[in-house]
Amino acid sequence: MAALPLATAEVCDANSHLIMNGELRALQPVFQVYGRRQVFAGPIVTLKVFEDNVLVREFLEEKGHGRVLVVDGGGSMRCAILGGNPVQQAQNNGWAGIVVNGCIRDIDEINGCDIGVRALNSHPMKANKKGMGEKHVPVTIAGTRICDGEWLYADTDGILISRTELIV
Repeated sequence: MAALPLATAEVCDANSHLIMNGELRALQPVFQVYGRRQVFAGPIVTLKVFEDNVLVREFLEEKGHGRVLVVDGGGSMRCAILGGNPVQQAQNNGWAGIVVNGCIRDIDEINGCDIGVRALNSHPMKANKKGMGEKHVPVTIAGTRICDGEWLYADTDGILISRTELIV
C-alpha cells in the first residue's frame, strides 16, 4: 500500500492542531537527500542498531509493501550501515523509503535507485556484521520519538511523522 505523497509544508500549514497536540511532528533538518525518489511516504517500521547492518539487510530483503524503514544508527559517523546493494533490493521489494540516523555509502548507486533515502552523511567504511539490534522498538532521532506503525512523509522540505495516515 503506497501512501499518497503530500507536500510537507502544506501538511504543516493545514494541520496546526495536529502539531499542537503532538500527533504530527517534524524531524530536525539534519538529513541529506539521496535516491531518485525525493518525495515518499508510508507506514513506518523501526530498527535500532549501532554500527551493524545485518538487521538492516534482513528487513530490506522482505517485501516492503510501501513501508518506510526508519533506522536509528545512533548517529554514528564512524561507518556506513547502508549501502547500494540493500537499497537496490529495497527498491525491488517495494519499500517506499529508508531513513538512517547514521551514514550510508555507495552514493552514486543509491542515487540511481527509484527509492527515497535520507541519512546524516556518507562514509566509505562498512559496518560490522554481528546481527545486534532491536526490531519494532520506539526510536528517537532528530529530536523526535518515532514508533513502529506511525506514518512518515518526506519531501525536499523535510520529514514529518504522524500517528495516523494523513488524508488530503
